[in-house]
Parts: sequence; structure tokens; C-alpha cells
Amino acid sequence: MKFLEVDGLGPVSRIGLGTWQFGAKEWGYGDAYAAGAARDIVARARALGVTLFDTAEVYGFGKSERILGEALGDERADVVVASKVFPVAPFPPVVRRRARASAKRLGLRTIPLYQVHQANPVVPDSVIMPGMRSLLDDGAIGAVGVSNYSLDRWRKADAALGRPVVSNQVHFSLAHPGPLDDLVPFAERENRMVMAYSPLAQGLLGGKYGPDNRPGGVRATNPLFGTENLRRVEPLLDTLRGVAAEVGAKPAQVALAWLISLPGVVAIPGASSVDQLEFNVAAADLDLGTANVDALTAAARAFRPVSIARFVADTIREKVGR
Repeated sequence: MKFLEVDGLGPVSRIGLGTWQFGAKEWGYGDAYAAGAARDIVARARALGVTLFDTAEVYGFGKSERILGEALGDERADVVVASKVFPVAPFPPVVRRRARASAKRLGLRTIPLYQVHQANPVVPDSVIMPGMRSLLDDGAIGAVGVSNYSLDRWRKADAALGRPVVSNQVHFSLAHPGPLDDLVPFAERENRMVMAYSPLAQGLLGGKYGPDNRPGGVRATNPLFGTENLRRVEPLLDTLRGVAAEVGAKPAQVALAWLISLPGVVAIPGASSVDQLEFNVAAADLDLGTANVDALTAAARAFRPVSIARFVADTIREKVGR
């Protein structure tokens, strides 16, 4: 396992574990999964050196936090547990109360990394961050992070907190490479961390889907799996498959290895089984080489997906047979 050193946190594994699925039913998970597979996945993650576990109060309406805390057991204080407050009425007393509730569900006295889940479009960080600062001062949390923040908003959060906001968790993958332009350089320059969620683009970067093989279920509504986007992404997938063949790995593992080759970046894929967890963690041992990293970066930047409006229009036409 490779690790990242970030001020205010212990060693952060470059491959973490996203736990949104713990207790969630929309993807087919539920109580039986939580009581069995989820615990096995967390135990195996620890055995493989994973130290970063990401959750949130809204994941399963608190179930994810509770399941994760129970699964970690006595080791919960020895890892970087990252949770999030959803910024509805994010006034300081509310933020403090909800942090205490998350800590109780997790079984922690101190949440190592507490993040603002979304940038509130109405309430500025000058209102939100005093609550986070008081949590820091009281030792209720170890560090402050944000999620889905632009670089400008990240900087404003810094100023409002009066100390570094150490991380920004964002949608980031070869199929969604926008953070390369500004967030990654900022993280490298300021010794911060970018946490990449949906690092495999809901399985698109596994390389098995195409215009004639589209997924069903929840993923059918993801514009990346629209017919035109599956055509447009093929050059990127070809590059990914080529690198995978060269280094003796699977395309999805190469996609994860590309992310963590970038300065200050960690990836937090989910895992529905121990096998999938092991598959993801193995990506940390891949050395892609500079030429392959550059080729993947170029292919990612060249991918231009269609707009949401175009995806919706195409989907409607396909359904009515035109």
C-alpha cells in the first residue's frame, strides 16, 4: 500500500474505501449485506493496509456510519475515518450537534476528518466554518475537509476557517478529469488532499461496456452510459486497455493507479465484496510509468461527453424507436 502524508491526519492510504453502500438499498444492498459482507470487507481492508474509510451522515441515514464503526471495532481509533455533514441549516450549533451524532454512531470521540458534504449555494462558508473551527478547538474532530467544492470556494473555506481545509472530495476519474486543471495543482502546492469519488465512473472504466452492451438499473440514467458517450469514450478505453495489457493488470486497476499517481490524490472506490476490495487495493502496487500516465492523461482530456440535454434527447428518441 502507498500512503499520503497530510497535515492534521495520520498516514492516509492512497486507496481508501468508500462506504456509501453500507445500509443503502438503491443498489441492492441492505441489512443482510451490512451484517455480513460489509464487516468482512472492512476487516480485509485493514489487513491490506487501508487506513482511509469514507462515510457520511446521509449514507443510509446514519446506517453507514454505524455499520462502519461496528466493523472497525477496536481499530476505529487507529484509522482515518472521514465523515460528512450535509449543509442544511449549517449554523454552528447545528454543525456541532450533527458532528456529535456522527461520532456517536461511529463509536469515536474524535472524527479524524469531518467534511462539508456540498457547497451550500445560499449559506457562505463564513457561516459554516465557525462551527467546524469550534469542533477543531474542542478536539471533536481532527481536521476539516470539504466535498464538491470549486477551487475558489475551497480557498474561501480556508479563509473562513482560519486554518487549512486539508481535503476536497470530488468526482474525479479518467472519464471526469476536470480536477486536473486546478484542484490537483493546488493540492500539490499547498500539501492538501484531493479525494476522488466515483473513480471508476460507475464501472465504465472497467472496459466492458459499449454501445451494444449498456448497463441497466441505476447506471442506465448515467449520461456516460448513453449511446453517443459510449462511442466517444472508446478511444480512452482503448488506451486504458492497452496500458493494462502492458502492465499485466485490468483496466479498472489501471484507472485507479492513474489517479493515485497524481500528487496529493487518493481514491475511495466502493466495494461490494472482499474480492472487489482486494482487486481495488492491488492497484496501489502498480507502476504505470511516466509515458503511460501521460498517455492516459491525454486520452482523458480528449474525451468530450455530450451534454445532459443531448443525452436526454437521445434517450427519448431511442425509447420511441426513432
